Amino acid sequence: MPVTCRSALRARSDLFSRVAPIGPRPQGDQEMYPCGNCRAVAVGPDGRCAACGTYQQQLNPAPTTGPGGYTAAPPVSMPAAGAMPPGGVDLRRGLSTTLVWLLGATVATLVLAFIARFQQYDIYSDILDGDLPSQDDADSADSFYAVALIVSSLVMLAVAIVWPIWFRRLRLNAEVFAPGQHRFGAGWAAGAWFTPVVSLWFPKQIANDIWRASSPQGPHQVRRGLLNGWWVCWLVGGISFSSSLQQWTLARDRAESAGLFGAKDAVEDMQSALGMNLFAYAVTIAAAILALLVVRQITAMQEQRAALPPQGPQGQMPPSPYGAPAPNPYGGGAPGNPYGAPAPSPYGGGAQQMPPVVPQAPPAPPSGPPAGSQPPYGQG
Repeated sequence: MPVTCRSALRARSDLFSRVAPIGPRPQGDQEMYPCGNCRAVAVGPDGRCAACGTYQQQLNPAPTTGPGGYTAAPPVSMPAAGAMPPGGVDLRRGLSTTLVWLLGATVATLVLAFIARFQQYDIYSDILDGDLPSQDDADSADSFYAVALIVSSLVMLAVAIVWPIWFRRLRLNAEVFAPGQHRFGAGWAAGAWFTPVVSLWFPKQIANDIWRASSPQGPHQVRRGLLNGWWVCWLVGGISFSSSLQQWTLARDRAESAGLFGAKDAVEDMQSALGMNLFAYAVTIAAAILALLVVRQITAMQEQRAALPPQGPQGQMPPSPYGAPAPNPYGGGAPGNPYGAPAPSPYGGGAQQMPPVVPQAPPAPPSGPPAGSQPPYGQG
């Protein structure tokens, strides 16, 4: 008879059915159970297999029986006071540390670009004053600004990659601190920065919710001066950059098409655009410094907040100690009073005493035959 896979599997199944029958097997005074490792019926009540020495995992422990024959409820594991849910808060400082270094580099490169742009502004001032600079000075100023612009753009690109990831982590941590009290989901924490139009206010609202939930003093004692200052500088800097770029483009086109008498006006417009650009750089430098402080501040706030219990929804009654009766919000009887006893008045007065109810006896039946009744047949 040729050996096939089917016959080998059948032989293996027959072997296991003979070696490890299903169900317990009594051995002396104890019942032995089949082992999940070697299939031998050699597992005792202690969970150890006498054949291979492995211990079996008890999946369904025998229920304990309480007083009166009822099955006792499984013990409830209460979290330690002040402990957060396990794995709920991510306090790793890798992203925040990287972001702090990148923002510091952003400040340095923006200052470099500001200096380079100021050299160009100075050259345009000399042209308007009649002191024409040399071509080498003009080319040197342009090259200096081009290098500074490339370096600052690369650093800001790195910030634009790390910042949404870090901001989304803050949003996830804030959800653990104050569940259900945020206006936007965690996806908006990363995507709102790149969404047109709504990027002007969605990130700020998300940041407000994160800041409020992460405050160790509670959501009603939050000071957002640093957060508001950073956001105002960020918006003003972005709008100023856009305005200066548009003004520079219009002035350059006007200078190329202007004649001899219109060249001076075009140069003045270009210098004005450079002045607006310098203002945008100054405000953006302030925004980068404030952003660095925001990262450090909110990281410290979340580390302090992680040691506190999560905040419940606003208006929720504080939890009572385990086993203590919770206060009745509807004015029910006071704990410890007899059943049916009135509760003390919440306004300081005594409880209104009701007169006792005395049960009345049922009315006696009338004497004599009922009215209108006839005597029995044959009587009367």
